[in-house]
Amino acid sequence: MATAAKTLKPLEDRILVRPEEGEETTASGIVIPDTAKEKPQEGTVLAVGPGKRSETGDLIPMDVSEGDRVIYSKYGGTEIKSGGEDLLILSARDVLAIVV
Repeated sequence: MATAAKTLKPLEDRILVRPEEGEETTASGIVIPDTAKEKPQEGTVLAVGPGKRSETGDLIPMDVSEGDRVIYSKYGGTEIKSGGEDLLILSARDVLAIVV
C-alpha cells in the first residue's frame, strides 16, 4: 500500500485515487509531451471515506472500496501531491464505473 494512503483519510463520500499514467508515445513511436497528453480517467482507489449521511442520519455506504480500479469524470476531483505521488481526491458522484 502506498504511503500516501496511510497518511490521508478521505472524509464523507470522498475517494483517494492514484491516476494511471498517460501514454508516453504514440503507436508510431512519437513521444507525446506532457502538455499534449490526455488527462487520465482511470485509476486505483487507495482510500475511501466512511460515506455520506442521509437526511435521517443513516450512513450511506460507499460503492467502491480500496484496491478497486475505477473510471472517473475527466475533470472531476482535486489534484494533490503527497509523498511525491500525484493523487486525486474525488467525490463518489465523480466515479462513473468500477472496472471488473
